[in-house]
Parts: sequence; structure tokens; C-alpha cells
Amino acid sequence: MPSPTLDEIRTWPATVSVAKAASAIGCSASHLHERIKSGTCPVKTIPFGTRSVVITAELVRLLSGETTHAQLEANASRQGNA
Repeated sequence: MPSPTLDEIRTWPATVSVAKAASAIGCSASHLHERIKSGTCPVKTIPFGTRSVVITAELVRLLSGETTHAQLEANASRQGNA
């Protein structure tokens, strides 16, 4: 299954599963889960019961190049402190 285009991602709901976000980023779901767990995820997530969901607007920012390295580090710091 090919990775979704940025235009397709823009039509997704406000939050998506980690697996769906991973397909957009181009990594495995298990890798993205590890990044979330370690606090180094490149996009914001929301804890939802025993799992997390990814904020679609964050995916759009990341994949369109709107997110800078400093913003990625700030996101990781916030998630690590949560």
C-alpha cells in the first residue's frame, strides 16, 4: 500500500491511529510507538485510554516542512514532561 499524499492526509479526521500516522511518515507503527514512549515523537499525540492518537494537523505540519528542528525538540520536551 503506497504512502498517502499530503492532500489525502489533509482530509483525514482531527486525530488518527499511530499505525495510520506511521504510514504517512514512512516508518513502522512499532517504531512510532517507541518514539512516543521515549518522548521523541516528531508529532503531538494525545493519550486515549491505553493508547495514543496522533494529531493530524501535526502530521501536515511535519510533512509539509512547516515544523522546524527546534519545534520538534520542544515537542519532545513537552511529551517527556507529560
